Amino acid sequence: MGVVGLGYWGPNLARNFDALPGSELRWCCDARPELREQMARSHPSARFAESLEELLADPELDAVAIATPVPIHAEQAERVLRAGKHCFVEKPLAQSVADAERVLAAAQDTPSTLMVGHLLEYHPGVRKLKQIVASGELGSIHYIYSNRLNLGKLRADENALWSLGAHDVSVLLYLAGEEPEEYAAHGESYMRPGVEDVVFAFLRFPSGLSAHLHLSWLDPHKERRFTVVGSKRMATFDDMATEAKLTVYDKGFDEKAETWGEYITRSGDIWSPRVPNDEPLRLECEHFADCVRRGAPPLSDGASGVRVVRVLEELQRELGQSRRRAAVAAG
Repeated sequence: MGVVGLGYWGPNLARNFDALPGSELRWCCDARPELREQMARSHPSARFAESLEELLADPELDAVAIATPVPIHAEQAERVLRAGKHCFVEKPLAQSVADAERVLAAAQDTPSTLMVGHLLEYHPGVRKLKQIVASGELGSIHYIYSNRLNLGKLRADENALWSLGAHDVSVLLYLAGEEPEEYAAHGESYMRPGVEDVVFAFLRFPSGLSAHLHLSWLDPHKERRFTVVGSKRMATFDDMATEAKLTVYDKGFDEKAETWGEYITRSGDIWSPRVPNDEPLRLECEHFADCVRRGAPPLSDGASGVRVVRVLEELQRELGQSRRRAAVAAG
């Protein structure tokens, strides 16, 4: 394995790939010498490079994980795949559908594996929630909403939709099993002009399912929560909870037996299914390594990456339109 990008997330990937049985962290790559020196202290057996070319020239290197800034994800992923290496690329796959489809085409032209780091799809709590939804335990799903909030790091190269929304969009598509057909988004740029700190997005799917996303790095609360409302029951996944990350509520409306067309509220049991305490990133890295060995398609494959980017691009277009409408209204 080689890891490219040693900033915030790259060291976490390096740590996990290095610890996997049958996996060797052979290369770490970053243009910043101070980060290479820092990583060398924790991974003394790895080789260190300033550029991706050094990794791609190594015939014994099987796979590359990309954790560089989002604007260069697509270009680097395509180079890795064209060089005959397997590629893991952090979310989102690209900043446009055109770039994402180009990477997918490169993967389809080679026998190499392409996997996108939609981390939450490997979270045991989200996997369990998917099982519950698919089982019909909640009934038909009416709507899903998510909150991803924090007083977090301000970014200049991407807004809250692209920085935070990639997580929630990937989970939403994973749970829904379909792509939306209607989009709406509004946001505001309070800290930096043109970079939305807060975004409210709405999606409607062909089945009638609707979804709402609240994304913000300008908020007093730290929340990472999904709520699924079904015709029979409801469920919540709260990633910030130390216990009971997943909760199912036997709540809803029941039709009165003695009347026609009238409903009463039902508030029954509340329970928390057991969720394994495995690190989602370790599970994700294990899945990539296993897919490479077996030649199997990953859960979050290139097509999945394209779907997420397509939703983000549509929501970004809606953000731009709402921004222009606000500017016209303000005179």
